[in-house]
Amino acid sequence: MFGNRSKATPIDSLIGAGTIIEGNLSFKGGMRIDGFVKGTILSEGQTGSTLIVSESGRVEGEIRAPRVVINGEIIGPVHATESAELMPKARVAGDLHYRKIEIHMGAQLTGKLIHDEPDSGNIVDLKTHQQVT
Repeated sequence: MFGNRSKATPIDSLIGAGTIIEGNLSFKGGMRIDGFVKGTILSEGQTGSTLIVSESGRVEGEIRAPRVVINGEIIGPVHATESAELMPKARVAGDLHYRKIEIHMGAQLTGKLIHDEPDSGNIVDLKTHQQVT
């Protein structure tokens, strides 16, 4: 990811193909989705966590994680606080917030690309989605 292909992302959690989850999820470390999730997906850590949505993965809901790699389908907004990578079979219907981005040929995005400035001073509580002052 982003020119450093030698480091593989360790997967701590896996939602397998054929699995359907309805409800909100939170995770730390690496999470890979090969199945279907309907609900919000939040990384508990401010840094270091990676969400991977594989070619067979589908998410209907908001995503908030430091690093997001998409090769499946997302319906909803994506907030990648560090980086986002749209692989060739990515299909995103929703706004994509990012600091760094890599888009491969073939990826589809129906929504806005919104560059979030680092150190903007905006701190958001990931559980309540409210700005912390």
